[in-house]
Amino acid sequence: MADPKGFLTTGREVARTRPVGERVKDWNEVYVPGSLLPIISKQAGRCMDCGIPFCHNGCPLGNLIPEWNDYAYREDWEAASERLHATNNFPEFTGRLCPAPCEAACVLGINQPAVTIKNVEVSIIDKAWDTGDVRPQPPERLSGKTVAVIGSGPAGLAAAQQLTRAGHTVAVYERADRVGGLLRYGIPEFKMEKRHINRRIEQMRAEGTKFRTGVEVGRDIDAAKLRRRYDAVVIAAGATTARDLPVPGRELSGIHQAMEYLPLSNKVVEGDFVSPPITAEGKHVVVIGGGDTGADCVGTAHRQGAASVTQLEIMPRPSDDRPGHQPWPTFPMLYKVTSAHEEGGERVYSVSTTHFEGDEDGNVQSLHLIEVEFVDGKLTQKPGTERVIPAQLVTLAMGFTGTDVQNGLVSQFGLELDERGNVARDADFATNVDGVFVAGDAGRGQSLIVWAIAEGRSAARGVDRFLTGASELPAPIRPTDRALTV
Repeated sequence: MADPKGFLTTGREVARTRPVGERVKDWNEVYVPGSLLPIISKQAGRCMDCGIPFCHNGCPLGNLIPEWNDYAYREDWEAASERLHATNNFPEFTGRLCPAPCEAACVLGINQPAVTIKNVEVSIIDKAWDTGDVRPQPPERLSGKTVAVIGSGPAGLAAAQQLTRAGHTVAVYERADRVGGLLRYGIPEFKMEKRHINRRIEQMRAEGTKFRTGVEVGRDIDAAKLRRRYDAVVIAAGATTARDLPVPGRELSGIHQAMEYLPLSNKVVEGDFVSPPITAEGKHVVVIGGGDTGADCVGTAHRQGAASVTQLEIMPRPSDDRPGHQPWPTFPMLYKVTSAHEEGGERVYSVSTTHFEGDEDGNVQSLHLIEVEFVDGKLTQKPGTERVIPAQLVTLAMGFTGTDVQNGLVSQFGLELDERGNVARDADFATNVDGVFVAGDAGRGQSLIVWAIAEGRSAARGVDRFLTGASELPAPIRPTDRALTV
C-alpha cells in the first residue's frame, strides 16, 4: 500500500485546464503543461491497494493499477512504466481519451471521490517518454509468417504491435493518408495532440511494423487477393457506418456527419488546409448527439469562431450523482461537463428533431424540435412543445451502426455478420473465413478506446496461435465480454 493514510489525508485533485479565453484560440491540449507531476505522487498515494481491486474489473485491459500507483507514489517511474506497459500498448492514448471505467469501479469511490487513476496513468507514460524509458522492442527472431492488419486505429495498432513483437512480419493498411484511424482524424487536437500518435508509430516502425497508407481494402485492393498474399489477416476497420437522421430537410447543404466535419479541422492542424472546407465560423451551430463525439464537435466549433453552439440530446439529462439503479462498481451514466462544455454553448435534453428548413439556395437555416418523454417505456412527443432554433451548420453525432459494408471488404472476404451488423467471430476472434480475424469495433460494435486496445491484444493471441500452434501473448478479454453494467 502506497500511503496507508493517503485516502484519509489527501483529497482528489485533477489536472488543471488552461483558461477558456486562451485555449479556444489554439488547438493545443486543454491542460496546463506540467501541472500533474507536482501533485501526482500524492494522488497515487490515495490508492488503498485493495485486497480485491475492483478497478481491474472496470478496465478490460486488466491494468495493474494498484501496482503502478504504488510505484508512482514512490516516484519509481521506470518500474511504473514497466507495469503500465505490461497490459497496455498505448497508455498515453487511454490516459487522455478513456472515460475511465476503472475510476467508476474504484473501491474508494463507494463513499469518497475515486483515485485519479487516469491522471496517474498519463503522468507515468509522459514521464517515461521524457526519460527515454519507452524504447522499441523488436523481436529476437522472425517467424517467417506474414500478417496484414486492416485499419490503424487503436485495435489495429495494438494487434500489429503485439504480432510484430511475436516475430511475425506485419503490414498495416490504412485508407486515410496518415496512420491513426479515428485517433488521427476523429479526435480533435485539443483532446490529444497528434505528436503522441507519431512517436508511437516511429516506435512501431523501429520494431519492424510496415504501414501502407492511402489504401482501402475492398476498393483499392481486392480483399480476397490480400488474403492470398498473407498468412493471416486482421480486420480492425472500425464501425464507421454513421447513424443518420432521416427527417425532412436532411438533404440541405450544411448538415454533416460528425466524421465529415471533425477530420477537416485536424487536417488544418496537419497543414493540409489553410481553413477547413466545412467551418463553423460566424454560424449558428447545432450538434445533434450528447456523447463524446458531440462534445468534440462543440469544442471544434468554439475554436472556429461559431456565433452560437447548441447541443441536442434525445435522452433526459443524466443525474449529477450515481443513480441507485447503477450501483458501484458499474459504470454510471452521469452528467458530464467536458472541457468543450466549459467553453460555452447550450445543452438541451429530452428533445427530438422533427425537420430542417433552408433558404432559397438550399442551405440549412433552422431546426425544428419538440420535447419528448418516456411514457410506458416508449419515447413520446409532448404536444405544444415545438420550437425553432437557428442552424446554419448541423453536425450529426449520434453514433455508429456497424462496419462499412459498402466498400466491398465484407463481400470480397465472404464474411458473416451477426444480428447487429458486426463481423461475426469465434472465441479466438476468428471469422468464418480461414485465417481472417476481426478486432475492435468491426466485431464488437461502437465502443471505447480501452476496449479496442484490449480487442487488438486478444485478437493477436488468436492470430499467433493460428500461425504457430501456440501463443504466449496475453488475451485480456473474450469476444463475448462486455462492460460491467447492471
